[in-house]
Amino acid sequence: MKTFMAKPDDIIRKWFVIDATNIPLGRLATAVTELLSGKNKVIYTPHMDCGDFVVIINSDKIKLTGNKLETKKLIWHTGYIGGLKEVNYKTLMQKKSPKALMQAVKGMLQKNSLGRKQITRLKIFKGMEHDHEAQKPEVFTVKGARE
Repeated sequence: MKTFMAKPDDIIRKWFVIDATNIPLGRLATAVTELLSGKNKVIYTPHMDCGDFVVIINSDKIKLTGNKLETKKLIWHTGYIGGLKEVNYKTLMQKKSPKALMQAVKGMLQKNSLGRKQITRLKIFKGMEHDHEAQKPEVFTVKGARE
């Protein structure tokens, strides 16, 4: 039996739209990572970029379980002396909720040129409206969503 390796001509990219209302941040990030990397496809090949496009709406309604909203922090360094910055997730979810989701997904992708290419296919919007209706995205439901 021969091992199948996907070629660029074999890859067909779909568009998915996900409503992030009442979905925990981690569960949403893992589902999005699977779609972006193409692990849900039969033709998945680790060294090829065979993932799909993902549009996420209602990113401001993502849930954080437990007391992560008060205790969890996003920390980064600017590159300058004394440039360690941190922001509480409560503030981050109110002001820049797409950034919180982007960081969660980015941390789950590969740390190489393939992961950097895959993250460009993620589109996140705060509200219900998005500007990708022309691509006719399919609705994707994430398992583990709370009602």
